[in-house]
Amino acid sequence: MKKQNQAQSDKSLPTQAGYSEKAMRDLSTVEFMIRLYCRKKHRSKDGLCEECRELYEYVGQRRMHCPFGDKKTFCSNCKIQCYKPSMKEKIRVVMKYSGPRLLFYNPKLVLAHVRETVKLKRVSRKTERKKAEK
Repeated sequence: MKKQNQAQSDKSLPTQAGYSEKAMRDLSTVEFMIRLYCRKKHRSKDGLCEECRELYEYVGQRRMHCPFGDKKTFCSNCKIQCYKPSMKEKIRVVMKYSGPRLLFYNPKLVLAHVRETVKLKRVSRKTERKKAEK
């Protein structure tokens, strides 16, 4: 019965339709972090509570309409801040809580995040060098 309730409550969450592979990876990471936060802070056992579901749907919409597409960096490093201040604060709180705990719950996500961070820094340095040469 719980599985069925969770499946019903998660129907409104973003699905693969309209998202690239990279966007789906980004969303699955954020979803994992929001679920961890919701389970631990809101004691939600069957999917996401209403507040967390609203946050995840908002993240999905922002990701789908991101002007950078698959070339996007992490939102915290982005030049364009497209989140509403209230949602930005909510996702910041979720990531602050879930981020350090990811190592224990899903180390693969942490390694992927570190790898992408290093990659982005390399690209950033190359871009800066090219600008300096001109």
